Amino acid sequence: MLTFYQMKHIFEILDKMRCLRKRSTVSFLGVLVIFLLFMNLYIEDSYVLEGDKQLIRETSTHQLNSERYVHTFKDLSNFSGAINVTYRYLAATPLQRKRFLTIGLSSVKRKKGNYLLETIKSIFEQSSYEELKEISVVVHLADFNSSWREVIVQDITQKFAHHIIAGRLIVIHAPEEYYPILDGLKRNYNDPEDRVRFRSKQNVDYAFLLNFCANTSDYYVMLEDDVRCSKNFLTAIKKVITSLEGTYWVTLEFSKLGYIGKLYHSHDLPRLAHFLLMFYQEMPCDWLLTHFRGLLAQKNVIRFKPSLFQHMGYYSSYKGTENKLKDDDFEEESFDIPDNPPANLYTNMNVFENYEASKAYSSVDEYFWGKPPSAGDVFVIIFENPILIKKIKVSTGTEDRQNDILHHGALDVGENVIDFKQSRQCVTYLRLGEFKNGNFEISEVNQKIPFDIHCIRIYVTQTQKEWLIIRSISIWTF
Repeated sequence: MLTFYQMKHIFEILDKMRCLRKRSTVSFLGVLVIFLLFMNLYIEDSYVLEGDKQLIRETSTHQLNSERYVHTFKDLSNFSGAINVTYRYLAATPLQRKRFLTIGLSSVKRKKGNYLLETIKSIFEQSSYEELKEISVVVHLADFNSSWREVIVQDITQKFAHHIIAGRLIVIHAPEEYYPILDGLKRNYNDPEDRVRFRSKQNVDYAFLLNFCANTSDYYVMLEDDVRCSKNFLTAIKKVITSLEGTYWVTLEFSKLGYIGKLYHSHDLPRLAHFLLMFYQEMPCDWLLTHFRGLLAQKNVIRFKPSLFQHMGYYSSYKGTENKLKDDDFEEESFDIPDNPPANLYTNMNVFENYEASKAYSSVDEYFWGKPPSAGDVFVIIFENPILIKKIKVSTGTEDRQNDILHHGALDVGENVIDFKQSRQCVTYLRLGEFKNGNFEISEVNQKIPFDIHCIRIYVTQTQKEWLIIRSISIWTF
């Protein structure tokens, strides 16, 4: 059953939809339909009477008032089910097994430029032979122009035939007959009609792509068709997923731009596809994704830096207008994501608000923030098991608060953990070195330390007036 807070959150989301605030023509029945559909995100099918499901279907189709619309939306009351679309396979061989990651691309004819082939090339070239075994790439050629599709398919098959034969590359098309009405839609945000049509169709393009990819892999990442990838991006993604084991998440972001580098569990794709279809004409897809994430109870953005994907197109797919957006956090060469093995963290510093110690050890873009530390204060990491460490790196302060660094401190490593006053502590420590300009980095730790490390301790050697931000603690193991 829905809790009060779930109902409250649903109404908050509905209130944010400008179309429901600004358009007096929206009936109470329309709001009721949307509310009932949202309820289904939280209620198991067994709790919904078949008669109620039928009422939702009949009411929604009556409101939509279109045979093509009904054809597409008739089963929206079942958010976990696939959308009934018969896809055309433009280039494919049967997928022999489920992969770890599916990379989805949707592409339409551009008035200027075409970056699709370069994007596909980047995906494959930036992946190792072992990584290629774990990915599949699905390209949805979503333009209704069949001549354009034929030309693009011919180019793809000529350049990437071996990937198609290996089942790594699939090219599909969802026929126009499955699309809802795309003309005469609501002009939210005072967008011109052609802009509304473009972004509304794009939402449906993505929905059909997500629907197709729901069972092809364990995880799914969305890219746009004008993207460059970093080296070994799959390995980086796998490390991040492993580091978040046991943590609830809906969306992980590996780029700060648009609908690029957004990662999902594949089991969430049917609901996301239905969601995009429900609100296809309301707002752009990247705005809708924020609401989707919130509805599934992920309150905050979880984004990783450096970014793994970069926008490389110069001309937009909408009218060929200039689009020079770049992700300044992108690094093309392989970067080494730390292993950060499971550990408990402790500090006796005065923590500010919710900037707790664990945030310094997370791979997410967040940090620990404490009030001015005193000499003798410590920040301790206690590993679940003793480990052999290759490299340690600690960064303090941020670009905005460059003086909130550890001005005087050292880093120690310890062994022989004992239980002490409701906590665990290492008995003996060995000093590895001092912080310089707020940072500490050391390699080949295993050659300097004669024991497996059970604890790492940041030790404040002098009292300081400035607050302390520990931006990141990175541990590489063997």
